[in-house]
Amino acid sequence: MENLNIIVPMKEVPDIEKVHFDREKGRIDRSSATAEPNPFDLNALEEAVKLKEEIGGTVTVISMGPPQAEDTLKDAVARGADHAILLTDKGFAGADTWATSYALATAIKKIDNYDLIVCGEKTVDGDTGQVGPETAGILNIPHIAYVNGVIKRNKKRIIVQTELWGRTYKKELKLPGLITVTKDVNEPRLPSLNDKLKARNAEVVKWGANDLAEFGDKKHFGGRGSPTAVVKIEVPKEKGRKSKIFEGPDAVKNLVKQLRSDVGGI
Repeated sequence: MENLNIIVPMKEVPDIEKVHFDREKGRIDRSSATAEPNPFDLNALEEAVKLKEEIGGTVTVISMGPPQAEDTLKDAVARGADHAILLTDKGFAGADTWATSYALATAIKKIDNYDLIVCGEKTVDGDTGQVGPETAGILNIPHIAYVNGVIKRNKKRIIVQTELWGRTYKKELKLPGLITVTKDVNEPRLPSLNDKLKARNAEVVKWGANDLAEFGDKKHFGGRGSPTAVVKIEVPKEKGRKSKIFEGPDAVKNLVKQLRSDVGGI
């Protein structure tokens, strides 16, 4: 293995502070806010570019979305990616996390020559953290999730630090494999103006459902291939805090009585 071929799945997401929700359809109204690269994916891209700079290789970013998601991929090129692929087709629309993972895994099979896949921990519009591990499962490759530090890397393996259930672990991953990284793993670089200008002319390869037919089953793409669906969205109402003041000589006694009542009569 002379160089590492690294793949970074990325997603274009709406500005989560401004976006509106369509409660009747159970969907995010993506037209209600400007789009931007998913923040966690920028950490994944940064880790991939660092690995390329240290060891040598190429970084390919891949996204699934509407044609305008090309802007996110060009931003990734400005940040150090070498190649960009956009999966865009009405057949991909309405995908849940599994159908998204299936489409990404199918595209990665088409790419074929890869050593490491680096994913962000989650997306700010979905917040599930499922796509990375599901993609690894479909590809039948090992993966490590919630990586917050890369301790050692070479062309055959990487050793990472990950935190789960309040514990810190050091794990080794033999390549090919997949990791998902948290926002603590690095600080994404900002592209220079010159890099942004160059990236405007970067080629973004577009693949539709038919382009992936040789490597996967189209019935698993998009809404029809999604085993789950959002039926309803409810935003809970904020409740103000209730206070109670205990006064007088029995204040402590009454406070203890109240506390016992609150925890089930202990």
